[in-house]
Amino acid sequence: MATEWEGKSKGTLLGYKLYIYFLRTFGISTAYFILRFIVAYYFLFSFKSSKAIYFYFGKRLGYSTLKSIGYIYKSYYMLGKILTDRMAISTQFKDKFEYSHDGIEHIDELLRKNEGGILISGHIGNFEIAHYFLQDRYSVSKVFMVTTHEEHEDIQEYLDGIVAKSTMKFIVVQDDMSHIFKIHAALEQGGLVVFTGDRYLPGNKILTEQFLGAEADFPMGPYLLASRLKVPVLFVYVMKGPKRQYHLYARKARAKARDAQALLKEYTESMEWVLQKYPLQWFNYFDFWKDGTKQ
Repeated sequence: MATEWEGKSKGTLLGYKLYIYFLRTFGISTAYFILRFIVAYYFLFSFKSSKAIYFYFGKRLGYSTLKSIGYIYKSYYMLGKILTDRMAISTQFKDKFEYSHDGIEHIDELLRKNEGGILISGHIGNFEIAHYFLQDRYSVSKVFMVTTHEEHEDIQEYLDGIVAKSTMKFIVVQDDMSHIFKIHAALEQGGLVVFTGDRYLPGNKILTEQFLGAEADFPMGPYLLASRLKVPVLFVYVMKGPKRQYHLYARKARAKARDAQALLKEYTESMEWVLQKYPLQWFNYFDFWKDGTKQ
């Protein structure tokens, strides 16, 4: 079982096209129905990711064996609905969703001061849809998302051609570290730089912290950079609620400057708090705590 994220998502161009065709032609409810069959395939045949999420439910959340197995399917289905929602919101169904928030005034304050800030999110819920809602509140042209996401090139080109354009900008992590200069430039112009703080690629430097009752590894980069720069740090998450509702949470970090470990500890505590409310929205389908190597 993989103990590190491999940096790529699954899926073929034809699969994306067919699914998006049904979504745009027949609507969200029909897409959800078709999704159940797709999820059944992953539930039956994606052994590595299923084992990893089983450990999350059984070892980290303490669910029974039977409940953990059932929640594997529910987890895949929740992820599928969130990905469907992201596509629906970015094409023609944005008005079908409701959006609420808790702590958005912290983001308001950072943008009003125009002095820059760092937002740290994670692969829980779906922060990527936030800008489709935030742009109705204010311009998000100063929001920059740092990503290592590597979609298959043909899939990404297809998606770029059908989704609504967003003013959010992306900074792609580069081997030559040139992305660091782009991050500094974004902060200097008063921008908000968004990191996902729960995944690292093989070979990256890491920090270790207690998370859901066991030690886990996290990428050092976001916490080291955030702790050394004199800008505020927020922990932010966008979580799927009942039916077609989404809820944004934003919390201020309190860690002192140059204390990356303390910042990471605050981050893990914030994620634990959110996952208590939304246990099905943990989407790291690899052996996050290396439970498979401990057996």
